[in-house]
Amino acid sequence: MEKLRTVRGVHDLLPDNLHKHNKVIKAGLNVSSKYCYSEIEIPIFEFSEVFKRPLGKSSDIVTKENYIFKDRSEDELMLRPEGTSGVVRAFLNAGLVQDIPQRFSYFGPMFRYERPQKGRLRQFKQFGIECIGISNSMADIEVISLGYEFLKKLDIIGKITLKINSLGDTDSRVNYRKVLIEYLNDYRSKLSEDSIKRLSENPLRILDSKNAVDQKILIDAPNVLDYLNEKSRERFENVCEGLNVLKIKYEIDKNLVRGLDYYCHTAFEFMTDELGAQGTVLAGGRYDGLSKMLGGVEVPGVGWAAGVERLALMVQSEYINSPDIVLMAQTEVYNHLLLPIMNELINQGFKVEIIYTGSMSKKFKRANKINASFAILLGEEEVAKKVIKLKNLLLGSEQLIDLNQGIKIIKKHLKLTGAKFEFKK
Repeated sequence: MEKLRTVRGVHDLLPDNLHKHNKVIKAGLNVSSKYCYSEIEIPIFEFSEVFKRPLGKSSDIVTKENYIFKDRSEDELMLRPEGTSGVVRAFLNAGLVQDIPQRFSYFGPMFRYERPQKGRLRQFKQFGIECIGISNSMADIEVISLGYEFLKKLDIIGKITLKINSLGDTDSRVNYRKVLIEYLNDYRSKLSEDSIKRLSENPLRILDSKNAVDQKILIDAPNVLDYLNEKSRERFENVCEGLNVLKIKYEIDKNLVRGLDYYCHTAFEFMTDELGAQGTVLAGGRYDGLSKMLGGVEVPGVGWAAGVERLALMVQSEYINSPDIVLMAQTEVYNHLLLPIMNELINQGFKVEIIYTGSMSKKFKRANKINASFAILLGEEEVAKKVIKLKNLLLGSEQLIDLNQGIKIIKKHLKLTGAKFEFKK
């Protein structure tokens, strides 16, 4: 029988990698909570309209990157390709429009049918934040600052470049869209197949093309910043000034866009050269039109999402899960007597593993392999005297001793060396 494997683009997370994922998520929750963002959990699948309606027919996510299915009631559902639409839908469903602003953080798996490569999977995790209800440009600065501090917490900010741009308001985008189409029409025969399709449906998405010929054509494309009206230009200048005050370095990238209609004004990405083609590790922007597209009143919003897999590839973190103490019995007859000892040690805050089977020689080999610091042994003599044999595996010393005294010795040693307690923090 053929061995079963995972689906292409879907990976198992073994302890070492999962540890890095959890480190990324923990850092995100830690920093966002200090900015007073509250954690929210949204469903992994929704009615497909939650994503179809705002993303539009021309979006890649709807046309070729979706996982859509029907349930027994013939309702069309979609595995979530991103988190923002679900968070805003939850905000509207909960009737929080009268209680703004709302600040949310979230994390979990997303699903897109893409060609898998390093840093890009079909099931992947994102950590994201959304600030809903503040139209002021200060909210844009706030979420960018939060993203900066998040990457700083992971100790990778030195490998990251922040790029920002402005899409302007609706009037600015309409004016820019016209001149962009005029410019690109002159090169229509040279554009890639995807860009030709986008030219009539969603021309701003062409600015984000990775095709080499498209990129060459775009070098002299009109700059969106030249077509911002006064209000939009002033707003973008305020965002830049806020970043300057915070001493957050940035680069203005005229080709940084969001092709969807509900995005406006600030767009930004934190990028790295360390991951090849998948260089964006955190991206976001303002989406003032989204809530109305989802059937609610118009409520401003701004936020970002970070790729957990990509960040995990960059963080330096060694997975260590060594026990402080291993428990062994000279014969399996005494194994059950190790159970209350294990419970007491766990209640005292130690990490404990019982080695149930094998000769004493094999048990000690196992203890050394998992880097245990101490071993507690029970044999005929220890059981008769109601004591334990405490063996310091680092020093090689051993003694017959009362369990409570043994606990004091172990605590003193581990606190002095910092051997295992430091990891548990």
